[in-house]
Amino acid sequence: MSVVPSRFTGVVAHLVNLVFDSALPRDLAGFWEGLFSWDAPFEPAFRSEAGPKRGKNRLHLDLASRSLDHQAELVDRALSLGARHTDIGQGSPEEKRVPWVVLADPEGNEFCVLEPREQYEGTGAIASVVTDALDPERLARFWAAALGWEIGVREEAIVGLRPPDGRGPWVEFLATNEEKRHRNRLRFEIAPKRGGSRAAEVRRLRELGATGQNGEAMVDPEGNEFSVLTPR
Repeated sequence: MSVVPSRFTGVVAHLVNLVFDSALPRDLAGFWEGLFSWDAPFEPAFRSEAGPKRGKNRLHLDLASRSLDHQAELVDRALSLGARHTDIGQGSPEEKRVPWVVLADPEGNEFCVLEPREQYEGTGAIASVVTDALDPERLARFWAAALGWEIGVREEAIVGLRPPDGRGPWVEFLATNEEKRHRNRLRFEIAPKRGGSRAAEVRRLRELGATGQNGEAMVDPEGNEFSVLTPR
């Protein structure tokens, strides 16, 4: 693993929400609230969306654990709340081909419960928000410029952005060969810093490689949807 020191100098925009599209927003929020208390610097938001889930999500959460016992506790708690095991290529739990556990929430959104990893000490309950990427390096550089974060980990298959103050989840980009086909059910909402301008932020993001005229309907260089909110 290549760990690249961060030299953060200031935030241009910041993450505000991670939005989940949901058939039953209140129920899905209840699942995640029951699994753990949200202690990230940005919060989840659950929005009503009637369309069915199609295929594997392009974004997913990796949950942190403090020990193998804690990992097992998280898995058991998630299953008791309505999660299920799901195979996205890692094999069945009985095969134990990987040290992490892949689950899906009650609406089928995939997430991983990681084994303890030193890299994620201090992140809180969420270790990282992971996005599948055809070109992880390119997408990481876009989001690094968008958020004012720097690359903290660079490997052949994954590039990760570390929170500048060391608090909260990483934002990571994982190599895939699969093209994006559907609207993402999970997506970011970001906002300019206080005193900034939403219109100016939209212009800046377009110069970095995003598309979309309206802050409510932006996409990054690989077509992942996100929104720009008013300053806060």
